[in-house]
Amino acid sequence: MSGARARPLSEIGVLITRPARQAAGLAQQIDVLGGRPVVFPAIAILPPADPEPLVRAQRDLANFDYAVFVSANAVEYGVADPLSWPSHLVAFAPGPGTAAALAAVGIAPARIPATTMDSEGLLALPELIDAAGKRIVIFRGSSGREALRDALVSRGATVVEVDCYRRGRPDAGASGLIEAWREHRIDAVTITSSEGLDNLWAILGAEGQSLLAETPMFVPHPRIGERARALGLVQVMVTPPADSGLIAALIEYFAARRPGPAPQD
Repeated sequence: MSGARARPLSEIGVLITRPARQAAGLAQQIDVLGGRPVVFPAIAILPPADPEPLVRAQRDLANFDYAVFVSANAVEYGVADPLSWPSHLVAFAPGPGTAAALAAVGIAPARIPATTMDSEGLLALPELIDAAGKRIVIFRGSSGREALRDALVSRGATVVEVDCYRRGRPDAGASGLIEAWREHRIDAVTITSSEGLDNLWAILGAEGQSLLAETPMFVPHPRIGERARALGLVQVMVTPPADSGLIAALIEYFAARRPGPAPQD
């Protein structure tokens, strides 16, 4: 068996829809496994419309006990100067990707959930269960979910939410992406946020939506799967969390569909 044939995603085209700066790591893993990554960011990440609350929170970090970063984007846009990070300030991340982004700028170790990689998982951590009297800053994108803040406030914490980036729909059209589908260069789609799915759906138009519906979709959280099914998509696989979960599910799915070895005479 050749080296190319031995790689588990050999010749499999995988569409990656996450924001451009977060797409590279997953694309590299797919490439190493023999796949063909097709990067089409379905979300544009932009600075906050009003930067003053972020500047104020960055200046007042020493006043907080805990800092929660909801995503790698929140790290990129929310951390101004890692060298000024207060030694007592504990960082929290909803999963290994965000924790790795924090480590990359010198903020480690970050607390991550032991259960689900989301707000509910964060809320199950002992420090956040016993949050009474704590001052907590949450670095997030605009129009994010309020469940984390509301739960922490109900537990007696003082919470400041800071919008450090905003999401937008990309300006690029879908003609190149639809062409890739027509040329059979997309065998699977990865979606890592419900908003990215909604943007992709709107960008694709009728033909692209039909092509998307025919393509197996891999999502790392049940909420994204629910949104996909609400759009009428049925080939939806909810994977274990993070890039490792997406990769493992892709390998398992396509291994089951590869022809086995020819029978021996």
